[in-house]
Amino acid sequence: MDPRKRRTIDALMHAAREIFSEQPMDTVTVEQIAERAGVAVSSIYNHFGSKAGLHAAVVQCALDVDRHYMDNAYTADRGPLEQLYAAAEEYLQFYLSNPQYFRMLAFPSAPGRYAAGKDLSDRLARSVDEQNNRMVQALDRGIDEGHIRPIDPVEVATILWSAWNGIISLAWRPDRLRRDETELRQLLKTTTEIIANGLLFRDT
Repeated sequence: MDPRKRRTIDALMHAAREIFSEQPMDTVTVEQIAERAGVAVSSIYNHFGSKAGLHAAVVQCALDVDRHYMDNAYTADRGPLEQLYAAAEEYLQFYLSNPQYFRMLAFPSAPGRYAAGKDLSDRLARSVDEQNNRMVQALDRGIDEGHIRPIDPVEVATILWSAWNGIISLAWRPDRLRRDETELRQLLKTTTEIIANGLLFRDT
Protein backbone atom coordinates (compact mmCIF):
# COMPACT_ATOMS: atom_id res chain seq x y z
CA MET A 1 0.00 0.00 0.00
CA ASP A 2 1.19 3.51 -0.79
CA PRO A 3 2.73 5.04 2.38
CA ARG A 4 0.64 8.21 2.07
CA LYS A 5 -2.55 6.18 1.78
CA ARG A 6 -1.53 4.10 4.79
CA ARG A 7 -0.87 7.26 6.85
CA THR A 8 -4.27 8.67 5.92
CA ILE A 9 -6.10 5.48 6.84
CA ASP A 10 -4.21 5.21 10.13
CA ALA A 11 -4.97 8.84 10.98
CA LEU A 12 -8.67 8.35 10.26
CA MET A 13 -8.84 5.14 12.26
CA HIS A 14 -7.09 6.77 15.22
CA ALA A 15 -9.33 9.84 15.15
CA ALA A 16 -12.49 7.78 14.72
CA ARG A 17 -11.52 5.45 17.55
CA GLU A 18 -11.25 8.41 19.92
CA ILE A 19 -14.40 10.19 18.77
CA PHE A 20 -16.64 7.13 18.60
CA SER A 21 -15.63 6.24 22.16
CA GLU A 22 -16.60 9.74 23.31
CA GLN A 23 -20.02 10.17 21.76
CA PRO A 24 -22.77 8.20 19.95
CA MET A 25 -22.09 7.38 16.32
CA ASP A 26 -25.20 9.24 15.12
CA THR A 27 -23.98 12.52 16.62
CA VAL A 28 -20.51 12.32 15.10
CA THR A 29 -19.91 14.17 11.85
CA VAL A 30 -17.42 13.38 9.12
CA GLU A 31 -16.10 16.91 9.54
CA GLN A 32 -15.20 16.18 13.17
CA ILE A 33 -13.32 13.05 12.23
CA ALA A 34 -11.50 14.63 9.32
CA GLU A 35 -10.50 17.66 11.38
CA ARG A 36 -9.07 15.55 14.18
CA ALA A 37 -7.28 13.31 11.69
CA GLY A 38 -5.91 16.30 9.82
CA VAL A 39 -7.17 15.12 6.44
CA ALA A 40 -9.84 16.10 3.93
CA VAL A 41 -13.42 14.94 4.44
CA SER A 42 -13.27 13.26 1.04
CA SER A 43 -10.66 10.86 2.43
CA ILE A 44 -13.33 9.21 4.57
CA TYR A 45 -15.44 8.45 1.52
CA ASN A 46 -12.44 7.45 -0.59
CA HIS A 47 -11.16 4.89 1.91
CA PHE A 48 -14.26 3.77 3.83
CA GLY A 49 -17.24 4.72 1.67
CA SER A 50 -19.09 6.51 4.48
CA LYS A 51 -19.04 7.41 8.15
CA ALA A 52 -20.80 4.11 8.84
CA GLY A 53 -18.08 2.28 6.93
CA LEU A 54 -15.37 3.93 9.00
CA HIS A 55 -17.25 3.16 12.20
CA ALA A 56 -17.62 -0.49 11.17
CA ALA A 57 -13.87 -0.68 10.45
CA VAL A 58 -13.03 0.71 13.88
CA VAL A 59 -15.39 -1.68 15.66
CA GLN A 60 -14.00 -4.63 13.70
CA CYS A 61 -10.48 -3.62 14.67
CA ALA A 62 -11.57 -3.44 18.32
CA LEU A 63 -13.07 -6.92 18.07
CA ASP A 64 -9.90 -8.30 16.51
CA VAL A 65 -7.70 -6.80 19.24
CA ASP A 66 -10.00 -8.08 21.98
CA ARG A 67 -9.94 -11.56 20.45
CA HIS A 68 -6.14 -11.51 20.46
CA TYR A 69 -6.05 -10.82 24.20
CA MET A 70 -8.61 -13.51 24.92
CA ASP A 71 -6.62 -16.00 22.84
CA ASN A 72 -3.79 -15.44 25.32
CA ALA A 73 -6.08 -16.49 28.18
CA TYR A 74 -7.72 -19.62 26.83
CA THR A 75 -4.64 -21.74 26.25
CA ALA A 76 -4.65 -25.54 26.40
CA ASP A 77 -2.07 -25.69 29.21
CA ARG A 78 -4.49 -24.02 31.67
CA GLY A 79 -7.25 -25.66 33.65
CA PRO A 80 -10.81 -24.25 33.53
CA LEU A 81 -10.49 -21.96 36.56
CA GLU A 82 -6.99 -20.89 35.56
CA GLN A 83 -8.47 -19.79 32.25
CA LEU A 84 -11.02 -17.62 34.06
CA TYR A 85 -8.30 -15.87 36.08
CA ALA A 86 -6.25 -15.41 32.91
CA ALA A 87 -9.27 -14.03 31.04
CA ALA A 88 -9.82 -11.41 33.76
CA GLU A 89 -6.18 -10.34 33.54
CA GLU A 90 -6.15 -10.24 29.74
CA TYR A 91 -9.39 -8.24 29.72
CA LEU A 92 -7.72 -5.68 31.97
CA GLN A 93 -4.69 -5.59 29.69
CA PHE A 94 -7.00 -5.04 26.73
CA TYR A 95 -8.48 -2.02 28.52
CA LEU A 96 -5.12 -0.61 29.63
CA SER A 97 -3.65 -0.84 26.13
CA ASN A 98 -6.81 0.12 24.23
CA PRO A 99 -9.16 2.16 26.45
CA GLN A 100 -11.18 3.53 23.52
CA TYR A 101 -11.69 0.07 22.07
CA PHE A 102 -12.74 -1.26 25.46
CA ARG A 103 -15.31 1.49 25.92
CA MET A 104 -16.75 0.90 22.45
CA LEU A 105 -17.18 -2.84 23.05
CA ALA A 106 -18.15 -2.89 26.71
CA PHE A 107 -20.54 0.07 26.58
CA PRO A 108 -21.59 0.52 22.94
CA SER A 109 -23.79 3.39 21.88
CA ALA A 110 -27.30 2.76 20.59
CA PRO A 111 -27.31 1.47 16.99
CA GLY A 112 -29.49 4.34 15.78
CA ARG A 113 -32.20 4.20 13.18
CA TYR A 114 -30.07 3.02 10.28
CA ALA A 115 -29.88 -0.62 9.15
CA ALA A 116 -26.08 -0.49 9.05
CA GLY A 117 -26.01 0.52 12.71
CA LYS A 118 -28.29 -2.33 13.70
CA ASP A 119 -26.24 -4.82 11.70
CA LEU A 120 -23.07 -3.64 13.43
CA SER A 121 -24.75 -3.81 16.82
CA ASP A 122 -25.77 -7.40 16.10
CA ARG A 123 -22.21 -8.26 15.04
CA LEU A 124 -20.85 -6.80 18.27
CA ALA A 125 -23.35 -8.77 20.36
CA ARG A 126 -22.42 -11.96 18.52
CA SER A 127 -18.76 -11.33 19.25
CA VAL A 128 -19.49 -10.87 22.96
CA ASP A 129 -21.44 -14.13 22.89
CA GLU A 130 -18.49 -15.86 21.20
CA GLN A 131 -16.05 -14.68 23.86
CA ASN A 132 -18.42 -15.52 26.70
CA ASN A 133 -18.88 -18.94 25.15
CA ARG A 134 -15.20 -19.58 25.76
CA MET A 135 -15.90 -19.12 29.45
CA VAL A 136 -18.89 -21.41 29.09
CA GLN A 137 -16.70 -24.09 27.48
CA ALA A 138 -14.13 -23.78 30.28
CA LEU A 139 -16.84 -24.16 32.89
CA ASP A 140 -18.39 -27.12 31.06
CA ARG A 141 -15.00 -28.81 31.00
CA GLY A 142 -14.60 -28.30 34.72
CA ILE A 143 -18.04 -29.80 35.32
CA ASP A 144 -17.29 -32.78 33.07
CA GLU A 145 -14.00 -33.37 34.89
CA GLY A 146 -15.78 -33.30 38.25
CA HIS A 147 -13.94 -30.25 39.62
CA ILE A 148 -16.85 -27.81 39.35
CA ARG A 149 -20.28 -28.43 40.75
CA PRO A 150 -23.19 -28.44 38.27
CA ILE A 151 -24.20 -24.85 37.56
CA ASP A 152 -25.57 -22.84 34.63
CA PRO A 153 -22.32 -21.97 32.83
CA VAL A 154 -24.00 -19.34 30.62
CA GLU A 155 -25.30 -17.52 33.70
CA VAL A 156 -21.91 -17.61 35.42
CA ALA A 157 -20.13 -16.36 32.30
CA THR A 158 -22.58 -13.47 32.01
CA ILE A 159 -22.09 -12.57 35.68
CA LEU A 160 -18.30 -12.54 35.32
CA TRP A 161 -18.34 -10.54 32.09
CA SER A 162 -20.72 -7.97 33.59
CA ALA A 163 -18.70 -7.72 36.80
CA TRP A 164 -15.43 -7.23 34.92
CA ASN A 165 -16.94 -4.45 32.81
CA GLY A 166 -18.26 -2.70 35.89
CA ILE A 167 -14.98 -2.95 37.77
CA ILE A 168 -12.86 -1.67 34.89
CA SER A 169 -15.26 1.25 34.36
CA LEU A 170 -14.26 2.52 37.83
CA ALA A 171 -11.11 3.81 36.13
CA TRP A 172 -13.23 6.50 34.43
CA ARG A 173 -14.79 7.95 37.56
CA PRO A 174 -13.86 11.59 38.25
CA ASP A 175 -14.28 11.28 42.02
CA ARG A 176 -12.72 9.46 44.97
CA LEU A 177 -14.31 6.18 43.80
CA ARG A 178 -11.89 6.07 40.88
CA ARG A 179 -9.52 3.08 40.94
CA ASP A 180 -6.01 2.82 39.52
CA GLU A 181 -4.46 -0.10 37.67
CA THR A 182 -3.26 -1.90 40.79
CA GLU A 183 -6.65 -1.58 42.47
CA LEU A 184 -8.49 -2.72 39.35
CA ARG A 185 -6.32 -5.80 39.09
CA GLN A 186 -6.99 -6.72 42.72
CA LEU A 187 -10.73 -6.16 42.37
CA LEU A 188 -10.87 -8.34 39.26
CA LYS A 189 -8.88 -11.06 40.99
CA THR A 190 -11.07 -10.94 44.09
CA THR A 191 -14.30 -11.03 42.08
CA THR A 192 -13.12 -13.97 39.98
CA GLU A 193 -11.89 -15.73 43.10
CA ILE A 194 -15.26 -15.35 44.83
CA ILE A 195 -17.03 -16.84 41.82
CA ALA A 196 -14.43 -19.58 41.35
CA ASN A 197 -14.56 -20.65 45.00
CA GLY A 198 -18.34 -20.85 44.80
CA LEU A 199 -18.07 -23.21 41.84
CA LEU A 200 -15.89 -25.79 43.55
CA PHE A 201 -17.22 -28.89 45.21
CA ARG A 202 -17.03 -28.70 49.01
CA ASP A 203 -16.37 -31.58 51.37
CA THR A 204 -19.39 -32.27 53.55
